[in-house]
Amino acid sequence: MNSVLVLPVVVPFLSGIIMLFLWRYRLAQRVINLIASTVSLSIAIYLTWYIKTSGIQSLYVGAWQSPFGIIFTADLLTVTMILVSGIIGFATALYSLGTMDEHREHFGYYPLLQIMIMGINGSFMTGDLFNMFVWFEVLLISSFALVALGGTRKQLEGAIKYVVLNLLSSSLFVVGVGILYGLVGGLNMADIAQRVPLVENQGMVTVMAMFFLVSFGIKAAIFPMFFWLPASYHTPPAAISAIFAGMLTKVGVYALFRVFTLIFIQDIPFTHSVIIFLAMLTMLSGVLGAASQMEFRRILSFHIISQIGYMILGLGLMTPLGIAGGVFYIFHHIIVKTNLFFVSGIVNEIKGSYLLKKLGGVLKLYPILGLLFLVPALSLGGVPPLSGFWAKFAVAKAAVQSQEYWALGVSLLVGLLTLFSMIKIWNEVFWKEQKAELAGEQRLLREMPKLKVFMMMSPIALLAIITLIIGLYPQPFVEFTNEAATQLLNPSMYINAVLRGGQ
Repeated sequence: MNSVLVLPVVVPFLSGIIMLFLWRYRLAQRVINLIASTVSLSIAIYLTWYIKTSGIQSLYVGAWQSPFGIIFTADLLTVTMILVSGIIGFATALYSLGTMDEHREHFGYYPLLQIMIMGINGSFMTGDLFNMFVWFEVLLISSFALVALGGTRKQLEGAIKYVVLNLLSSSLFVVGVGILYGLVGGLNMADIAQRVPLVENQGMVTVMAMFFLVSFGIKAAIFPMFFWLPASYHTPPAAISAIFAGMLTKVGVYALFRVFTLIFIQDIPFTHSVIIFLAMLTMLSGVLGAASQMEFRRILSFHIISQIGYMILGLGLMTPLGIAGGVFYIFHHIIVKTNLFFVSGIVNEIKGSYLLKKLGGVLKLYPILGLLFLVPALSLGGVPPLSGFWAKFAVAKAAVQSQEYWALGVSLLVGLLTLFSMIKIWNEVFWKEQKAELAGEQRLLREMPKLKVFMMMSPIALLAIITLIIGLYPQPFVEFTNEAATQLLNPSMYINAVLRGGQ
């Protein structure tokens, strides 16, 4: 039964290989990509149910015995990430049908997309640090090709910044893995968790914790290692930047949650205080950067940074409510942020620009798009009863319970400034009347083919509905994330499932 654990990796891998053999057949690639994304989402839903009902599960590939060999492991945090990856992969597949140009399709957009999803899912499913590094590299190579696909000067500049900083992160990661292996003699994360308390020099363990915090912090775009993100995420087409915005930094966030609840828990007063401090700076720097921008996707890119601050704040608090709030925030944010990038892409299709000063009048042209923008925008700002309100409320309440009042104050201020940015986009893009000389030069949505409109609008509507469901019926999601937090705060549950074959 546990063979299902490899399917989130196998399905995108096989579909990517098949599409490579159909390199010249773009229609076939589109169909296969959509089918693969649908299958991946179905597997993610089943896997979530399976882990929820059966507990933490592991699979050693090749019949190796623990703690050796390649291992796939799934707990509730893992399946949360796999589920949201499946949702975003499916939505991106639909959105790409209406937005991706033939040039990029001709040069392998769909195979690269599936290989990137394989790397994302592999990073979530792996149970050892070295294979996490391997999956990171699969993800990095495919995502770099996607950023650069098209070859424009702006894209290449963004791709270089993106890959250089992420290669630095990967280099630090592999060095850290080597040093940690020298300390404990293992790579399996559950095995490492057992061995770390036995290390004689615990100061060195704390040093390694900071080493991994820097490495994963670069990938997660936390302060002060975030500057590569707003320099690159706004350069590719909207479909690519949307899945990047939703998923890629969350791989780093996931890695932080994994190692700082399982491995590096020997010096919590120090390590997690550092995380809280960095979370506050990440929130502030991201939201202030967004407030200074006047380009749709650059505003959204800076808000990725600020919202990541909330996630790692929950981790830093290291309480049941803090961890649960952080996991809830991850799920909510991926849905909302991807959707906002989707909206920015359709606005660009309508008006031919992402610059706010060149936009306007979209609400008059197409009111439903304005409504679909408001759902994720207000959710990102934390307006009740949308999903963002419950996510922010959980993290803020956890800060109060931990008496981290500075963190509470920063989180509330950042929420207000986030709402300010969303209102700015609403006013500039949707509400104001566009200048006549600009309106005459730009394309109108009603001139686009109806099928293309449907392909672009349907994933936006789907993600908006999910946001509304989470907001209006939060109890099942709260209970699920509370259970995930219970597992994360009790490392023995994970260790027993991996090393002893059960909980």
